[in-house]
Amino acid sequence: MAGKAWERRDFLKGAAVAGLAASSWSRVLGANERLRMGVIGPGERGRHVMGLFQKDPAVEVVALADIWDEQINKAKELAPQAKTFGDYRKLLDEKDIDVALIATPDHWHAPIAIRALESGRDVYIEKPLTLTIQEGPRIVKAARVNGRVCQAGMQQRSGRHYLRAKEEYIDAKKLGKITLVRTWLHGNSYHLRRAPASLATKPESLDWAAFLGRLKWRDWDPQQYWNWRAYLDYGGGQVTDLFTHWVDVVHMFMGYDIPTSAVAAGGVYHYKDGRTAPDTINVLLEYPDDYTVTFEATLAPGIRGAAIEFCGTEGNLEIDREHYTFTPAEKGAKPLVVPAERGEGAKDLLTLDHVNNFLECVRNRRRPNGDVLVGHRSAQASHLGNIAYMEKRRIHFDPVREEILPG
Repeated sequence: MAGKAWERRDFLKGAAVAGLAASSWSRVLGANERLRMGVIGPGERGRHVMGLFQKDPAVEVVALADIWDEQINKAKELAPQAKTFGDYRKLLDEKDIDVALIATPDHWHAPIAIRALESGRDVYIEKPLTLTIQEGPRIVKAARVNGRVCQAGMQQRSGRHYLRAKEEYIDAKKLGKITLVRTWLHGNSYHLRRAPASLATKPESLDWAAFLGRLKWRDWDPQQYWNWRAYLDYGGGQVTDLFTHWVDVVHMFMGYDIPTSAVAAGGVYHYKDGRTAPDTINVLLEYPDDYTVTFEATLAPGIRGAAIEFCGTEGNLEIDREHYTFTPAEKGAKPLVVPAERGEGAKDLLTLDHVNNFLECVRNRRRPNGDVLVGHRSAQASHLGNIAYMEKRRIHFDPVREEILPG
């Protein structure tokens, strides 16, 4: 993964002006008052989430920032009046922005989020919150010190059927003692994306140096830009991109969010295309209430599917984004299947509910469902799995100090 080098001068400078910025640029919003948003990283996912924000008539996208003009031009079709910037810092220098949506690659999450929070903006940031464990407390501190609302994009936290399943089966203790939680997500096509031929030569309007940011220099590589999720410099591969969603549900249901140990195994077994993130991975985390959580994922052809299964002494609960199923422990018991709700006019109801929760909290100043601390803890659990994979050893973790123990 990327080194832990940090832009220390920018961080200290930002901290010094945080109080002034927050007091001069933030404002208290009324229930129907116009809310001005800046979007940093309006790529495919960024534009999708931006469109969900725009379903609220009070939201106005007033600024867009990206290192490639093509992404900005596509986003302008949804927000034709928005100002455009090639540098996110210039967007954050604008005075008429209340909320920042951050949808960049993972290695840019922490620098941008901290700067946005210290400038007095509330922040909605795509998961995972961080590239490394060390970045999490810094973002949490920036949000808390500056009194900002910060929502990580782990939309299951706002999912109606997730909340209903938790109440009906976990909170009501219908599963008995849960000793194992299995999670899996196979065949995610986004991790297999191939750069189009048009990117064989770097586009003139794409700032490759800005894309790399704090990472070490490497010459233009269209595949690293187009499919950065496959390279551990930019993110954590399938573990932080996919397992973070599932382990967050486990944390929400089980009430513990810091594992005490991690082991992992996997590798690049099939796709010998230069990727550094494993195409096949197994992670096992241990939690203090006597249960383990596993994650299994492969990109190899022939297997698909994604779900979480809570395995208890009185029954099992399996849940995904489409439905949940309760199966009593008695032999021959009939499973009960409950489908997820479908939203009118919104294909992605999960994310829409999560966006609406954030907007509600921006107005009432409460902490959102996917609060920054929640985002840190779920990313942290995923990072521990990746560290165990890379170091080829069992990682022991101090849940009080949140530190990896020696040995």
